[in-house]
Amino acid sequence: MAMFLEERLTDKIDYGSGFAAAYSNQIVVTAGGDEYRSQRHPFVKATMAIEFEKQTVVVIDDMIDLNHRAGGTLRGFRVLHPVDFSSNNYRDAPTAFDQALPLVNPTVPGVYQLMRWYGNSADPACARRRIRKPQAGTVLVAVGGVIIPSPAQWSVDNTTGIVTMAADKTGTITGISKASQAVFTANNTLAIGDTLRPSGILGMTQMNGLRGTVVARTATQFTLDINSTAFSTYTSGGTFNTRPQSGEAVTAGFKFDLPMRFNADLAGDFSNWDTIATPSIQLIEILNP
Repeated sequence: MAMFLEERLTDKIDYGSGFAAAYSNQIVVTAGGDEYRSQRHPFVKATMAIEFEKQTVVVIDDMIDLNHRAGGTLRGFRVLHPVDFSSNNYRDAPTAFDQALPLVNPTVPGVYQLMRWYGNSADPACARRRIRKPQAGTVLVAVGGVIIPSPAQWSVDNTTGIVTMAADKTGTITGISKASQAVFTANNTLAIGDTLRPSGILGMTQMNGLRGTVVARTATQFTLDINSTAFSTYTSGGTFNTRPQSGEAVTAGFKFDLPMRFNADLAGDFSNWDTIATPSIQLIEILNP
């Protein structure tokens, strides 16, 4: 039985609706008045109170029917938070550099969870939200400060917020030119638009750790949009990888919905035969939809 309905609650709400955020903190006060604070987990949990007073048919279509299909408090659904729905400053257009992406499993490379941080992502106590329900078509990804095209190099599951990088393309470098766009000699299966990071290069060490985009290629050479004119002369060595490497920041931008459920049974009043008022419909965020 599906426990989540992949649909969004209507945004036809009335003035007077409200929202709140809860944090899983524990505060203990001793007999001497000292206060000790701890955190069970750092994930924000939203609640909303939705007010409706609409024509009967609208309330039936948008709220009563959803409540029945959700089984009351049983199943979740998407809700657009009126204030917080973007990775960029709550409401601005997303950029690929907005939020750091953590690995889903540190031992499994290339699989990341969309995350909205409310502060410094390096702080273990930083408030955050796992983005399980990104809005389709809004996700942007960057690696090492370079925007990565999709779907060639990554994909996102819009029902889980999981970003998966394409399989790594790697190879051995045997030469690099000094040019406004550096030409690498290396057997490869790259495609124009792929991004990659060279490492282990001797001589032209300035190239190590830079990420560039492939702008031309053959089976034995490829050209990156990196100006190597002023770099040292290549002498030997080097490999390249398309997947993120150790030390490279993986970031993303996105718009998102919150996974929520009804937190109480639905009830309302007839203002008259044609209008139903449903005051204070309580919704609560689901952390594991």
